[in-house]
Amino acid sequence: MEHDIEDDVEDLVASRDVARETTPTGLPRHTRRLSDKVLVAFHHACDTSDLEIAEHLLNILELMLTRRPTHADGNRRRSIEGLVAAHERLWHLRHPTVET
Repeated sequence: MEHDIEDDVEDLVASRDVARETTPTGLPRHTRRLSDKVLVAFHHACDTSDLEIAEHLLNILELMLTRRPTHADGNRRRSIEGLVAAHERLWHLRHPTVET
């Protein structure tokens, strides 16, 4: 069996990524904000045409982003823009234009 340096590099990168995703106690580290995960779930619901769930997720996201922040978040403006875009996407899915 031949030793391949590319396999060693891949193993090193994979172990580094696993270490980055866990805390020193071995618990998983949260690499995304919860609001980002809700937005991803919203888009997944839209992609699968589950508009009722998409609406519920959008309401949850709106609650998360409009309540008083507990800490300074430099991404607040970008998050609000994502919320507006999500509202627009849901509206367009519910009101498709008819082309003739």
